[in-house]
This record gives sequence, structure tokens and C-alpha cells, in this order.
Amino acid sequence: MPTLAAVTDAKPDPRINAFSPEVADARLRGRVAAARFVEGTLRRVTAPSAPLRTRPDIEAPYGSEVFFGETVRVFDDGGAGWSWVQNETDRYVGYVRPDALGPMAPEPTHRVTALRTFVYPGPDMKLPPIRSLTLGSRIGLGEAVETRGTLFRLVAGGSTAVVASHLAPLGVPHEPDYVAVAERFLNVPYLWGGRTSLGLDCSALVQLSLMEAGIAAPRDTDMQRDQLGAAVEGGIEAPLRRGDLVFWPGHVAIMTAPDTIVHASGNHMTVVTEPLADAVARIGAIKASPVAVRRL
Repeated sequence: MPTLAAVTDAKPDPRINAFSPEVADARLRGRVAAARFVEGTLRRVTAPSAPLRTRPDIEAPYGSEVFFGETVRVFDDGGAGWSWVQNETDRYVGYVRPDALGPMAPEPTHRVTALRTFVYPGPDMKLPPIRSLTLGSRIGLGEAVETRGTLFRLVAGGSTAVVASHLAPLGVPHEPDYVAVAERFLNVPYLWGGRTSLGLDCSALVQLSLMEAGIAAPRDTDMQRDQLGAAVEGGIEAPLRRGDLVFWPGHVAIMTAPDTIVHASGNHMTVVTEPLADAVARIGAIKASPVAVRRL
């Protein structure tokens, strides 16, 4: 997947730039003030997923999530059971438990293409799984083993196994229709800050769907509105088509047809499809009308 291009900010956005009065990313030297600047250390996410919290506190809200195989840059392991990191996938900054991270090896060779898959202690679906991995997770694989007609791949460096049909090599062509990917998340619960098939928010649905189509996307709705595609003149009054992104303040939906959307809805608390007109009326009564439509 292509990496998200760096954005030059007159005032660095703390969501995607790591800086505090005590420590800052060395790449921000000259742009922010800090007692010390560090290069950071790359670590691999080894937990199936982990909250990326807004502060080093178990009760702090999720800013985002990281999932298995992603790379983070650790800027501070200041103790108290937290690491201050930046996700290399989308540059999002937050606090994660150190035990969710591990060494960079083995290098991932494949990504999970199923909405969710299991890791088994061996190549046999009758064995009790030891963890599950969400769509987009990256994993290093070893040899192929077939058991009772089901092909598995062993995980590199061990005897655990994953169903081969739930995986694709990192270099293979991506899913051509990101809307179809989004529709696979139907009925997944809404989770503020969530970014996995166990629960996700509106901007994560867009980000993960585009990721499967080989399109890098930022994490939050305002970033997506400013960076993805081109503005559709006339907004929702224009003729819309499948794949257009409709933005409200703090919310985004994907057009599935000229008059219907799929989105992770805080009103329904799940991923749903519904008529665009219904969402416009409901959200307009609570918050505001759509502010932009973007076309990729």
C-alpha cells in the first residue's frame, strides 16, 4: 500500500505530528519547541489490535487503533505503562501499551483480506484459535500445509497457522471496488476511535475500505475532506455516483448508488445503508447539512 504523503503544516497538527514540551519528533526540529528531539524507534504491533489513546490513561478516549503487523515509531517509553507512538500507516499519534508492541522481525509478507480471520495453534480448523486478526492486518508467512482439503499457511518462525484463502501477498493487486469493501462491514458495531472489524467509526470505514483498494487515506474526516479526491461542484445537489464521499462536520459516508449511502452511524450504532435523503434530514436536524462531496 502506498504510504500517506507528508503534509506541510504552518502549525503542526498534533494528531499527526509528535511533539510536546518535553519531547518531539526530530523531523519537527525548527517547527516546534521541545526539550529534546528524538528519531524514534520502529516497533511492530504484535497484539491483534490495540487502542491508540489520546493520553496515557486507561480511561482516556480512543484517538484511533493500531492492528497486527502495522509499524509504529516510538518516541517515548516514559514509564507508567505507556509508549507514545506514531502509526507509520497514517501518521496518527497516541499512547499504546508497550506489551502490544514487539520487534520488527519477521517482516510481513501478506495482508488479511477477510473481514476477520483466526490464527490457529496448528494447520487445523478444529483446533481452538488463539487469536483473531482484522482486515488489513499484516503477517509474515512460511510454508503451505493442507489439512482435510483446507489450505493453511504457517506463520513465519512458528507452528501457528492461518487459512490461506483469507490472505493475499502484499504486492498483489488490491480490491478494485472500495465501496464493496465498505459494504462488507455492514452490521459491524460503531465504536468511536475504532479501526477494526470488531468496531469502527465513520472515517475508519472510509480509510480501511480505501486501503483495500490501494489508496492511502488519512484518519479523520476533516483530513479526508481536505486530502481525498476532488470536490464535486454543487455538493449533494449535483448528480452523485457510487464511490463519492459525502462529508458533514465530523462525519463521512460513502455513496453506494446515486441516492444511497453506507456509513458507520453513531445514530444507529452500527454500519448501515440508508437513503442519503434520510441521513441528510436526520443529521441536519441535529448538527448540520453536508459541507462537501469528494470524488476519487
